[in-house]
Amino acid sequence: MARIVVVGSISMDQVTVTERRPEPGETVLGRGFEMVPGGKGANQAIAAARAGAEVGFVGAVGNDLFAGRLREVLDAAGVDTTRLRTTDGPSGIATIIVDTSGENSIIVVPGANARLTELTDADLAAIAAADVLLCQLEIPIETVLAAARHARAHDTTVLLNPSPVQWLSPELWACVDIAVVNEGEAEQLGSALEPVAHVVTTRGGAGARYRGPDGEFASPGVTVDVVDTTGAGDTFTGALAAHWHEGPRTALAWAGAAGALATTKLGASASIPHRAEIEHLLARQG
Repeated sequence: MARIVVVGSISMDQVTVTERRPEPGETVLGRGFEMVPGGKGANQAIAAARAGAEVGFVGAVGNDLFAGRLREVLDAAGVDTTRLRTTDGPSGIATIIVDTSGENSIIVVPGANARLTELTDADLAAIAAADVLLCQLEIPIETVLAAARHARAHDTTVLLNPSPVQWLSPELWACVDIAVVNEGEAEQLGSALEPVAHVVTTRGGAGARYRGPDGEFASPGVTVDVVDTTGAGDTFTGALAAHWHEGPRTALAWAGAAGALATTKLGASASIPHRAEIEHLLARQG
């Protein structure tokens, strides 16, 4: 069983379903509304745990009404929340509009995630003892760099999902062993990805591509009835981290199946499949 530490974001997703997403200045009627715990870090932590890994989470919630529910959803997934801290002010939130085709638009307000500015000795010890450090970019970049630098110094594999895309220092890229990006992010980052040993590019329903020291290959997509794509990329990334120790081909198969299953339900964390569901889909695919 892989030991994974996620240093990342956690937020409350406020999901509105509409026939179509509004144009600028336009008002449309919604068909449904739900509040679902999310945040890229929390989603990936839950996905890794449900895919079979031992997962610890380093993050921050506020002292508002959302904080308790956000902690509960990690606990329920078996994620260790010992290092989830509480800060003054609001928790992070995301406003998500989903149309009937399953496509979405998202606005993120960082809240407590922006206040995750220091790593404690206990945080660093957990990173050093882990097999994989998993990070995203919804927390301060300085915190991501500190975590990645410590992981590299202790031979912990660093998996970065560089989203939302932004400029990163060469020092941070030099610490990254695996990068997971979608096609748009890959195009935006361009040559910045060249120093990374393993690059996985997700392609939605078309599957994913891998580039690594031993060459390249494509992992096919999985056909499912899409309801909501929110969190599918995070589910893919968490499952990939959980099975990376089995090699890129096996890890991508698990990740692709998990990501596809995540699109069949509404919401981010609520749609993340459990190991048995992923195994069933993999067996059905042969």
